[in-house]
Amino acid sequence: MIDHSGISVSDFDQAKAFYEQALAPLGASFLLQVPPEHTGGVKVGGFGRDSAAFWLTEAGAQKPPAHFAFSAQNRAEVDAFYAAAMAAGGTDNGAPGLRPHYHASYYGAFVRDPDGNNIEAVCHAPT
Repeated sequence: MIDHSGISVSDFDQAKAFYEQALAPLGASFLLQVPPEHTGGVKVGGFGRDSAAFWLTEAGAQKPPAHFAFSAQNRAEVDAFYAAAMAAGGTDNGAPGLRPHYHASYYGAFVRDPDGNNIEAVCHAPT
């Protein structure tokens, strides 16, 4: 239902580096930086698999912090996302595991990004 979304960040280059590493295990990468002449000089760029679906805008940390859940194909991708996000400087907000209070097959991991946003990778497959 949502075509694309995004957050504002305090340090675009730091956030870009974090998300490049954290989203790589999910098959997503940095796809587009909008030329500064179209943004009034503000750094804006998008991540995705086939098209930019998650955008960063350098405009100060998101207030209040946001929550985004990125889809994973399998539980191994969730585990790899968590490890990559932590290695990129994220803060633990829930190690990979089942979350049966959502539903029986909900397998997710939660990490705070450099600005405190709660990002998640989730797989809904039964195994």
